[in-house]
Amino acid sequence: MSEIAEVVSRRDRDARRGAILDAAEKVFLEEGFAAASMSAIAARVGGSKGTLYNYFKSKEALFEAYVQRHCAWQQEAMFALLTPESGIRDALMHFGRSYLSSVLSEFSLRNFRLVVAEAPRAPEIGQAFYQAGPLSGVARLAAHLEQSAGKGQLSLDDPMSAAHQFIGLCQNRLMKARLCNAVPELTAAEIESEVTAAVATFLRAFRP
Repeated sequence: MSEIAEVVSRRDRDARRGAILDAAEKVFLEEGFAAASMSAIAARVGGSKGTLYNYFKSKEALFEAYVQRHCAWQQEAMFALLTPESGIRDALMHFGRSYLSSVLSEFSLRNFRLVVAEAPRAPEIGQAFYQAGPLSGVARLAAHLEQSAGKGQLSLDDPMSAAHQFIGLCQNRLMKARLCNAVPELTAAEIESEVTAAVATFLRAFRP
């Protein structure tokens, strides 16, 4: 096979895999993991169940791939505009806005509830989500905080701990309320208010 043909084949395979994950997402969110079937996903994507098994060896493997893709999309949005040149307050404000907009959205909460419901039966799925999502995000934020500390903008003993604390300041007041559907999705003004307070508290604690 020529190099061009290999590229086209890889692109087609990636597109097909993406279409399967799109269909799986809809079925998982509509029916839940336990009730969802590979047959239903195959019907949604417009192919055979055998085609799905060419890409994913089991429903669990498909679910794990779907979870990891969702986590990757979230992080791309959260960290898109963070650069080493960003001032610490602006960087934290940007991250906080993106974080709350994403994590507290109805779509993300539906995914989170789905993973949490499945985690007791299949701990590896919960672990995969935590590694690819929350823990990976904290590590990326910690790396940015450590760079800021190197420039004298922050005083940190443990960047990972500081990153956990900032995320906690952003979400703590509203995460449980949103998970219980006790409050609606936040407006842009409400997100701004929450993040501004979180950033102010964080900087009071960690500025030199």
